[in-house]
Amino acid sequence: IDGNLIDFGKEMEVNCRNLVLELLDFVDDVVDDLGCRNDLNYVHKILEHGTGADRQLAVYEQTGNFESVVDYITTQTLIGAK
Repeated sequence: IDGNLIDFGKEMEVNCRNLVLELLDFVDDVVDDLGCRNDLNYVHKILEHGTGADRQLAVYEQTGNFESVVDYITTQTLIGAK
């Protein structure tokens, strides 16, 4: 999400986050009818806080230890399983 994509409407390369935000804005008026507001909210959360891979990389950069990354993944999985 930190890279660039092609915006075929504008025929140019644009920031991925900006393109996703534009798409979310475009579909916003129908998401409640489709029952997918929570899904769009989750996309906003990813844009704000990064992906799971981003967080795993941050743990590795802080610790330099793959075991810490595995511990982080395990903890996050258990939290999500509740």
